[in-house]
Amino acid sequence: MSPHRPGLSDAQARFSLGDEADEAEQPALAPGSRLPSYIRDHRARLRQRFSEGGAAALPDYELLELLLFRTLPRIDVKPLARRLIDRFGDLAGVLAAPEAQLTAVEGAGPSVAQDLAIVAAAARRMTRARVMNRQVISSWDALLDYCHMTMAHRETEQFRILFLDRRNTLIADEEQARGTVDHVPVYPREVVKRALELNASALILVHNHPSGDPTPSPQDIAMTGQIRAAAEALGIQIHDHLIIGRSRETSFRSEGLL
Repeated sequence: MSPHRPGLSDAQARFSLGDEADEAEQPALAPGSRLPSYIRDHRARLRQRFSEGGAAALPDYELLELLLFRTLPRIDVKPLARRLIDRFGDLAGVLAAPEAQLTAVEGAGPSVAQDLAIVAAAARRMTRARVMNRQVISSWDALLDYCHMTMAHRETEQFRILFLDRRNTLIADEEQARGTVDHVPVYPREVVKRALELNASALILVHNHPSGDPTPSPQDIAMTGQIRAAAEALGIQIHDHLIIGRSRETSFRSEGLL
């Protein structure tokens, strides 16, 4: 039977035990002892640089260190931050990584994975708030930021639809389908049906390429044409189709494909 702390529910006890499991990986400190001075000084320097220069003053692994300070308060987190960046490429890749992959990295237990997931969720909420119920034309850069935050580091394809009203205000953002590493099934009838349910006047189609290369495939072009034909038959416009890669995106409208 799992031990319980007095006054904790079963769910709280399980959560607490998960934290203890992470703490068990950290070197124990003697009662009343403090962190070694080199760790304290390093943390103080990073915090000061962030306070004075913001995120731009720190590379990804040091910004990640700042996040890890609170999760792992008793150890030097620089080696873990570097391992995570080496494994996932950059800070965005770390924040987008699934829990199973994060906890496979030496030193990253369940509490690390959960805290990073909370940061990622907060970032997505913030970027989404910048585009919802706003005119797309005036918030295009924010829209691209949101699409990259949500989709750029996914390991499988995802197809999303942004629904716009007559004023080109974003009224809904929904995931339509998920697929494999190089294919996602999309059904034009379902796309149009949902647009009618939401009384949308226009759509922006968005999907990602896990390969990182946002170049449209022949299948992407054909699928876009099918959706466009089905939508325009009912008076619904397709404003654009965005393909999101790791570091850039492709706009069908800009490329003359719409």
